[in-house]
Amino acid sequence: MCKHHASRFKKPVVAISLLFAALLLSACGSQDVKQQMPASGTPDIDDLNVVDCLLPGQVRSLGSTKYMTPRRPVLTTAADCRIRGGEYVAYDRADYKTALAVWMPTAEAGDADAQANVGEIFERGLGGSPNYEAAAIWYRKAAEQGNPRAQFNLGTLYEQGLGVEKDKLQALNWYRKAWGLEEDSVMYQSAAQEAQDELRAQLQKTLSEKDTQIKLLNNQISGLQKKIGSSAETAELQQELNQLKVWVKNLEAERMVAKNEIDLIPRMRQPQEGLTTRVSTTSDAQAIKVDDMEFGKYYALIIANQNYDNIEDLLTPYSDAQRAKQILEENYGFSVTMLLDADNTTVMKAINELNELVTEDDNLLIFYAGHGTRIGAGELETGYWLPVNATPPPDDTFWVSNEFVTRHLARIKAKRVMVVADSCYSGLLSSAPGYLFMDEKAQYTQDYIRYKLPKKSRLLLASGGDQPVLDNIGQGHSVFARAFLDTLEGAGTIISGPELYLKIKDNVASRAKSVGFDQMPEFKAIKGAGHEVGDFFFVRKAS
Repeated sequence: MCKHHASRFKKPVVAISLLFAALLLSACGSQDVKQQMPASGTPDIDDLNVVDCLLPGQVRSLGSTKYMTPRRPVLTTAADCRIRGGEYVAYDRADYKTALAVWMPTAEAGDADAQANVGEIFERGLGGSPNYEAAAIWYRKAAEQGNPRAQFNLGTLYEQGLGVEKDKLQALNWYRKAWGLEEDSVMYQSAAQEAQDELRAQLQKTLSEKDTQIKLLNNQISGLQKKIGSSAETAELQQELNQLKVWVKNLEAERMVAKNEIDLIPRMRQPQEGLTTRVSTTSDAQAIKVDDMEFGKYYALIIANQNYDNIEDLLTPYSDAQRAKQILEENYGFSVTMLLDADNTTVMKAINELNELVTEDDNLLIFYAGHGTRIGAGELETGYWLPVNATPPPDDTFWVSNEFVTRHLARIKAKRVMVVADSCYSGLLSSAPGYLFMDEKAQYTQDYIRYKLPKKSRLLLASGGDQPVLDNIGQGHSVFARAFLDTLEGAGTIISGPELYLKIKDNVASRAKSVGFDQMPEFKAIKGAGHEVGDFFFVRKAS
């Protein structure tokens, strides 16, 4: 799980003073279009002001046809506007409608620069009252088209809570886009984490205060309930008791809001710079057969690293692993070996021992939940799983490389192997492109199964590609684990790897997007591990 760290940014003064000075200093009274220079030929002070100028359209030819382009709004001086044949309006500085009239048609046509200008007009109000809600709407339109000015301005609104709900993380994300920073850049992650930690601390303080208040009120309620039975002032005490209960109910609702906000603060499965328990195999695997199709035995190795020695702990790997174990054993007949908080030796030994466990007719699932990271070497990126004794980046002591996992997958005798990796940069486990021949309308029939069943498979289902992934937003699970486990639990008799992927990818993407985060799972073959275009099938025991 990777953590993004975030810093506080102060909104600088937007440097468009010339534009607004022109609007504020426009000649009073006259609303006429200026067309002539002063008789002396020397520009007066108004000629030096920047105005919203509407230039005439251009005559263009297309073959033998000539046509006139629409008029174009620009920011320029009043003198330059007249020289170029344009027009501008000297308007009342308390009234921004005239400025809007120049830019709005182009903005409504989808021009990002014009949309950003409209946003600035609404935000400044041009001497009147700012309309921050309208400014945010127009900034967002331009920002989503990649306009850096609008992205920065929208960030300032989020930072101050003007026209939108105050949100430092949203502000930081728009600043990041305006500056062209990658989402996993060290600078952005450091800043994002600071903002997340600050927000989490504030909400935890609110929770603590609400808990104390609720406890005190409940004590008062208990005292009043004892008095009511023996007091002549029963009606008055009952009224006081009812009021206290209302207060408690309101506080509990406020407490739940704070708790939900904490749950929605993104946490990642990747550490920042700066005790091992093994649960043995719990049951024997049984061979699975459907009609005349032999699927072999099913084995799973689950690795869940949550409590780290040298880097920040995670929230959800334990719950992800426990539920995965239950579903795989009870619904699908897997023999499960689970490692909780495993060091590098334990992880590598467990993977090495798999070759003695499975046969050429069997199926193996490796599920990893924990920290992940990457190291770049020239144009190549190498991914790593981080055991609990791993040192923080950039020191790569005790890390388990994707290369180690891949080479063992090539050696393992199992017919079908799937790695489900829920960690940052988990997509780096395979350099293959995305899986082909997959779409929502595909029919995974018995003919498909019979064709794929004899062929070896080495497949990767990753919670994300070459990027950070979330550790929460799954109601006690990571966003990916929640979708993965819900889909397995609700599946029919047989579900193939591509079907599983197609059912979870949009779920993960939409849940992540709800907290302003981009995460898209990947499904692909693992090159260099013996893949022969086979598939992996989850088959319910009842079948």
